Amino acid sequence: MKFRAKLVDAACLNNFTRVSNMIAKLAKTCTLRISPDKLNFILSDKVANGGVSMWCELEQENFFSEFQMEGVSAENNAIYLELTSENLSRALKTAQNARVLKIKLTNKHFPCLTVSIELLSVSSSSRVVTHDIPVKVIPRKLWKDLQEPTVPDADVSIYLPVLKTMKSIVEKMKNISNHLIIEANLNGELNLKIETELVCVTTHFKDLGNPPLASENASQDRNSEQMAEVHIDIRKLLQFLAGQQVNPTKATCNIVKNKIVHFDLLHEDVSLQYFIPALS
Repeated sequence: MKFRAKLVDAACLNNFTRVSNMIAKLAKTCTLRISPDKLNFILSDKVANGGVSMWCELEQENFFSEFQMEGVSAENNAIYLELTSENLSRALKTAQNARVLKIKLTNKHFPCLTVSIELLSVSSSSRVVTHDIPVKVIPRKLWKDLQEPTVPDADVSIYLPVLKTMKSIVEKMKNISNHLIIEANLNGELNLKIETELVCVTTHFKDLGNPPLASENASQDRNSEQMAEVHIDIRKLLQFLAGQQVNPTKATCNIVKNKIVHFDLLHEDVSLQYFIPALS
């Protein structure tokens, strides 16, 4: 197994740093999957056990000027590494204004992702800062648990409002209840609701629009006014919203009634899927 990559473009470096910051907010530990054309950050808490799942995907050619990898074997040309998300994010924080950033899979008595950052000093000579991030190599037999999640057919798919607005509303609701109801219909309407014995609070969003294809499939046997709802843990939604540093180019919410809510976000070169299961 071999992996080395190099980043030189400032915009790509900032973008990659932003992605790693987002992952650190979404997952304490994650799996980094390295393949010839993609990098994936994966969180696979079993949805059956009430955990969230995440699948973040980057096309390597949009970020790296050099990228070389050899997987476990020719037919299984991938590397799966488990790491503490914050370690990567912390290492990349020192890469502001870096000339070059290199990432390499190394062995320093234990497997590491070694991040080398070449910084320009005041005297215009360069200095190199190196971080060794401990990783665990995930054996081939466990890869099957770390595949891209299958997206169930949604009862309703809807575009999300501005995520910052959503976050500030959910933060206030969290002071009242730990449970939240998300409901939406094929008329572009989305409601966030909390209900307790003492109070019921609802925030309404209108005219959000529904993705065309998903709406056609769902609308064949569904009244466009009819709401599909899912009860979720408000803290899991807030963690997801807190991880979004930049408003995405496209953000969709797919609701499978009483089962799961699936968020699908697209930032320029990065896609993020996030699954929150319904409370039983």
